[in-house]
Amino acid sequence: MTTTAHRARFADLLAAEWIKLWSLRSTFWVLGGGALTVIGINANSAWSNARRLADLPPPPADVDEVFLFDPLGTAFVDPAWQLLMVVAATVGALSVVGEYASGLIRTTFTAVPDRRAVVAAKASVVAAVLCVLGAVVAGVSFGVTQALLRDEGGLSVGDPGALRAVAASALLAPVCALVGMALGALVRHAAGTVVAVVGVLLLLPALFQGDTYQWVKEIGDAMPLSAWERLVENPARSGPVEKYPVSVTEAWTVLAAWPLVAAAVAVFAVDRRDV
Repeated sequence: MTTTAHRARFADLLAAEWIKLWSLRSTFWVLGGGALTVIGINANSAWSNARRLADLPPPPADVDEVFLFDPLGTAFVDPAWQLLMVVAATVGALSVVGEYASGLIRTTFTAVPDRRAVVAAKASVVAAVLCVLGAVVAGVSFGVTQALLRDEGGLSVGDPGALRAVAASALLAPVCALVGMALGALVRHAAGTVVAVVGVLLLLPALFQGDTYQWVKEIGDAMPLSAWERLVENPARSGPVEKYPVSVTEAWTVLAAWPLVAAAVAVFAVDRRDV
């Protein structure tokens, strides 16, 4: 007599990971609170700038432009989106670390010995949820801020650089979530993983800055934060010329490479290490 072992379908794994993610009450509050905070910071920036611009005296007749204001920048304020990066990465990390801390990971792997499939399903669910969150936050931030600046040169999504900035900001959340998953699979400790998230996503880009050495600048440009900052720049507002500039194509390549590498690291770490 022969027996055939039941092999879990990938759709079943996706459903299980979806239940795990939303079974934690903290998931809703962290994602919802983080999204509202980011939108609020951006809206406050636009409102403050709108009031300041409205109070400026009219420019002299012989001067074309006294104050060059970038309305696109109010929708993508650095501190706000850095907060979203940490929130997304923390949710991604806890999706792995939480199972190890509770011991649920043993039950999961007993029921589904194919660890790679489990991690792939987890990564798919986390990336999908954070992609939707990122799209909502990016779209609402852009719409609200430009509405507040409608009398001060607010943009539409069809203006140069606007759609690119919204798309890059929407993708920043799932990218960071998968980076958090990879770090969680490697560290397997909540506090240590959060420290690693902040170090990799925020501190490393700050360390590798400047135009003194090209290799230092290139490392900095290969970070998700640096790539995002390049993609949300307004092409209609020329800033200072950089010594070693990064192209838009290179920035998109960075955002595409990080989640792929992070997912591979998470799969390898979980598959090769003991529970």
